[in-house]
Amino acid sequence: MSKQESSISLSVNPQWVRQLLDWADQHFNYYSYFNPNGIAYPGDAFTHVFYAGTQAVDLDHLDLLPAGKPKIGIISYDRKNSYEKLESGNDCRVTCPETLFFSPEITVSFSADVAMIISSDPEACAKAIASTQAVRPEARGDFTLFASHGKEEYTRVFDKIQQHILDGDIYEMNYCMDFHGSLSYADPVGFYLQLCAHSPMPFSALFKANDLFLTCASPERFLKKKGSTLLSQPIKGSVRRGSNPQEDAMLRKTLLESEKEMAENLMIVDLMRNDLSRLAQTGTVSVDELFGIYTFQQITQMISTVSCQLLPGTGFREIISKTFPMGSMTGAPKIKCMELIERYESFKRGWFSGCLGYIDASGDFDTCVIIRSLVMDRAKNTYYFGVGSAITADANASDEYQECQLKASTLIQTLNYFYQLKTDPVKWPH
Repeated sequence: MSKQESSISLSVNPQWVRQLLDWADQHFNYYSYFNPNGIAYPGDAFTHVFYAGTQAVDLDHLDLLPAGKPKIGIISYDRKNSYEKLESGNDCRVTCPETLFFSPEITVSFSADVAMIISSDPEACAKAIASTQAVRPEARGDFTLFASHGKEEYTRVFDKIQQHILDGDIYEMNYCMDFHGSLSYADPVGFYLQLCAHSPMPFSALFKANDLFLTCASPERFLKKKGSTLLSQPIKGSVRRGSNPQEDAMLRKTLLESEKEMAENLMIVDLMRNDLSRLAQTGTVSVDELFGIYTFQQITQMISTVSCQLLPGTGFREIISKTFPMGSMTGAPKIKCMELIERYESFKRGWFSGCLGYIDASGDFDTCVIIRSLVMDRAKNTYYFGVGSAITADANASDEYQECQLKASTLIQTLNYFYQLKTDPVKWPH
C-alpha cells in the first residue's frame, strides 16, 4: 500500500458487489473483478478481488505503470503475430485491443462477507458505492444470435482439417466456431452476474476497457507464477453433466477411461512441457497431475498440471513470449496449427482464447484462458463468443460439433434468460 493510500473494511452482500461494479462503471475507464466462486482448484483459483483505474498501456509499455503496484490486463489471441510470422485477417466481430494493462487506483479485496477497500479515500468510496443506483431498462429487450457454422459446414471443414492430420501436417488442432449478434441494450454487469449464477467457475471475471467488456466464466488456468515456480493447467477432454448422480458418475468414468480424450490431453501436456522448457532450469519441468477429472456446474473436464522452476530473472513479458497462446487452444505442433486456424476459421479470435489476469507487486501472477466467455461492445450493442474442440485422427465430426454446442449452451442459456426469450434464437448465415 502506498503512503497516499489507506483502507477500511466493511460487511458486504451480493447487492453491494452489484453496486460496486455499477459505481466503478460510472467512474473508471478500466476495471476487473475476479471471483473464484468458492471453487476449490489445484493450485488455487483466482483471488476474490476487484481493481479499477483510469489509465492503461499495452504490454510493450508495461514498465510505464507505477512500480510496486499490481498490474491487471488482457492479451488477445492475435498477440501471437508478435511472436511468430503469423497474421490475423479473418472477419472481426468485435474490435478488441491486442493487449491492455492498468494499475489500480482502488482495490477491493474480499474475504467471506467482508470487503477491504484500499484507495486514497476509502471512506468516500464506501459511501459512494452504497448510494449507487444504476439505471435499468424497464423491459428486458431482445437480442439476435448468429452462428458461423451449421453442422454441415462444420463437417466440411472438419474433414479438411482431419486430412491435414492424416497427411502428417499436424497431430491435433483446436478448431473453433463463433456466435455473434446484436443487443437491444447492453448491461454487461447484469449479464456477468447472471452468467456466474448459471455457470460459477474458478476463473470467473468481468473486465472493462472503456465500452468493451469481457464476461468470463473460464474453467482453465493459463499460467500462474509464485516465486520461481511456473504452473500451467491445460484442459483437453469434456463431457456433459448427468441428469442424476448415477448418470453423472457414469459420464465421469467414460471421460476418465476415454483413450481419445487422454490422447488429446497428453499431446497438449507434451506441448506445454516443451513451452515451459524454454524458460525452465534444467531438469525441473514436471507433470504434477495427468488426466485429473474435475466437475463444474455445467460440465466435467479433464485437466492436467505441468510446472517448472524458472531461470532467475525471468519476467512476465518473456514468459508470455515463450508460451503464448495456450496450447490447448491451438493444437500441436503449435505454429502449424495457428496457420491452419487462420485458414479454416471464419472469425478473428480477438480476446477469445487469449488470457486475462493480474500481476502482483512482487511479479507473481495468475492468468486464465479466455473461454466460455462473451465479449460485449456497449457502444455498438454487439457481442461475440467462440467455442471449440480438438480434432484428432480418430475424432468424429458429429461428436466434436456437439461438444461445441455443449460449450456454447451456457452462454446461450444466459442470453435467453437475461433477455427473457423462450425460443431457440440461433440462425445460420447463408
